[in-house]
Amino acid sequence: MFRPAPRSTLRFDLLVTDLNQRCADLPCHTGWYLKALRTGATAHRHGHVVAPSASTRQIAMLMAALQAVHAGQLALEQPVTTQATDQHNDAGCVQYLQPEFTLPVRDVRVMMLIVSDNTCTGTVVAMVGLDAMTALSQAVGMQGTTHRDGIPPAGLAGYRPAPETHATTPADVGRRLQRILQGAQDAAVAAPLGSTPALCPLALDILSWQRLRNRRPARVPLGTKVAQKAGTTARHYHDAGMIDQGDRPLFRLRAYTDEGPLDLPDGTPGHTAAHHLIAQMRRRCDDAWRVEGRHTVVAPPAGRGESTSPLAYDWCVRGSCPRI
Repeated sequence: MFRPAPRSTLRFDLLVTDLNQRCADLPCHTGWYLKALRTGATAHRHGHVVAPSASTRQIAMLMAALQAVHAGQLALEQPVTTQATDQHNDAGCVQYLQPEFTLPVRDVRVMMLIVSDNTCTGTVVAMVGLDAMTALSQAVGMQGTTHRDGIPPAGLAGYRPAPETHATTPADVGRRLQRILQGAQDAAVAAPLGSTPALCPLALDILSWQRLRNRRPARVPLGTKVAQKAGTTARHYHDAGMIDQGDRPLFRLRAYTDEGPLDLPDGTPGHTAAHHLIAQMRRRCDDAWRVEGRHTVVAPPAGRGESTSPLAYDWCVRGSCPRI
């Protein structure tokens, strides 16, 4: 007897077809990995193909630093002084400040994530080391991920292929984000990250404070909760993160472009087209899953503290964290 596919399955299949068509229209490599957190449905396009990670690598740096906090090697309020040599970069704010600027360890991590500050990135890598980052990635099964340098030597204006710089896959980044999300509720899941249910929420909070919002958040209503990290060089435009509905995570989408053209045949700058593509993909996913069409406005944490609640800004509420 013929049984029609569930409506949710048909909707997911149509969404995947639409995402693939949008990517095919951009003349460069585009890889993405999508997971519906309520149903567990997954799909990808070149999701296991290695690409330069650009600033999405800073999620790994953040977790390695939190691992050091958990191990007692660092303290969140411990003062750290940035090095003048790390200010020779083209990303973030601290490059413009007076040399040897002092911030607490916590704030160095915040600046690294929310404005992709490469001075703070160099400081974090000096504190935790590339070996710790690599070991942490391997511990959660990120086989396509390699960490090679602190501050990218080519900068935002340069380009280096995956074998010459930090590299990862959309699926690998999704695996780490899922661990962070579930680690906010489950100590056994947080353990391979070297973290705890008290520290994973801080990571989610920091990701939700992102100030560079011209990709994934660009086509969503103000106040929509988005925890994400973008990455950029002259020919890479990436975005990785999670979107919620109300008090529950809704889906994870990681989109990576590589070897993008400087300009399209119609004269559109390549970076503009890539930003537009990622914003469109995110909105299409949003439209496909928002059942009631309502968005929850989330107030910023009071005083930008570590975490406004032990349940991490309500990323996981009363056991509602989805299973892998």
